[in-house]
Amino acid sequence: MTDSLVDSVVAKIHSAPHRLVFEFAGAGSLALAWLHSQGGSSRTVLEATDRYASLSTIEILGKAPDRFVAANTATAIANRAYQRGLRLGAGETPVIGIGCTATIATDYSKRGQHGCRIAVLDKVALTQYSTTFEKGARNRLDEEKLVSKIVLNGLAKACGIAPLLDLSLRQGEKLNMATVESTDPIEKLLSGNTEIIKVRPDGGMSEHHTLRGCAFLSGAFNPLHFGHTQLADAASQILRRNVLFDLSVQNADKGQISHSEICGLLSQFQWPHEVVLTRKPLFAQKALYFPDSVFVVGYDTALRILQKKYYGGDCTKVLDFLSSFRETGCRFLVAGRHWEGSYRTVRNLKVPEGFDELFEELPENMFREDTSSSLIREIIATPSVSEPRIGRV
Repeated sequence: MTDSLVDSVVAKIHSAPHRLVFEFAGAGSLALAWLHSQGGSSRTVLEATDRYASLSTIEILGKAPDRFVAANTATAIANRAYQRGLRLGAGETPVIGIGCTATIATDYSKRGQHGCRIAVLDKVALTQYSTTFEKGARNRLDEEKLVSKIVLNGLAKACGIAPLLDLSLRQGEKLNMATVESTDPIEKLLSGNTEIIKVRPDGGMSEHHTLRGCAFLSGAFNPLHFGHTQLADAASQILRRNVLFDLSVQNADKGQISHSEICGLLSQFQWPHEVVLTRKPLFAQKALYFPDSVFVVGYDTALRILQKKYYGGDCTKVLDFLSSFRETGCRFLVAGRHWEGSYRTVRNLKVPEGFDELFEELPENMFREDTSSSLIREIIATPSVSEPRIGRV
């Protein structure tokens, strides 16, 4: 059962545009129940997970924490929750990630103190909440309610909502709160403060300076379609290495795409595919950040790579690019493509003498797909033709 003040705060949260990924361990389940107790929770909750088993918490962190109920543990969980929210939210609304770690009364006497450490993360700020309860002053349900109220207050504050729920802390108990600036990983990339963001299948993100010895399928992926995923799978088989989707946030022709556009594109990718985000739209630039790697391309892209008109009409610049590309240890795996009325492969390319080894053919029997993203966009954009009325020609 909820009370009127909880109902009021929850209603205001559901009216806000923010979307939530909530990860909690030890307590906090009532906060989720309160959010779901009213219609409209689907507008707020993207995902919530009860990390009750220690291994579940270790799984989201990627390692065993020094302490499970600690500010840095809650912050790390909130960070993963926020990153997950970026993918699930598809860039449509602001995202909030909450990590809650707690230890409360149970059916045996715990040696340590009872309390919670909670972190609330949005695009610009991280707010940490911590408190220690007077041991034995409350039963399990009352401690659960207190933890859940702190979670709900943290969410409401991040949504710009006031007033907040009264916690009715006992004398000697204190809720500590600290807020620091935080930078969204995608914003760091857009501002040039990091070079590469690797996005794992679960939405988790990590920053890198270089990635060596990988395979990449580069594109705008607007939209991602069956041909892309089939090409990645076929390339992975022949190369015997995982193929990552390479999305440049800096388009050579259209400039930089927005944060919301990036999140929308990321939302298309599902398990087991990984994505790398970079600011480098040109293969000459990519090769420096991805040495000893293979770039999977279609015939049309390989054709552009070799045409001098893309180098200011200077043939020597084509050769210079191929030479520098080879020095990085990189090469291309080329998939055939239906092009100008016929199916074209590597054998139809005019590769300058001495550079044939940079262009390997992906056999047609392993992959052929003539659908393109541009064709799909045209189909989507074309209005349906209504059926003719009876009696009309």
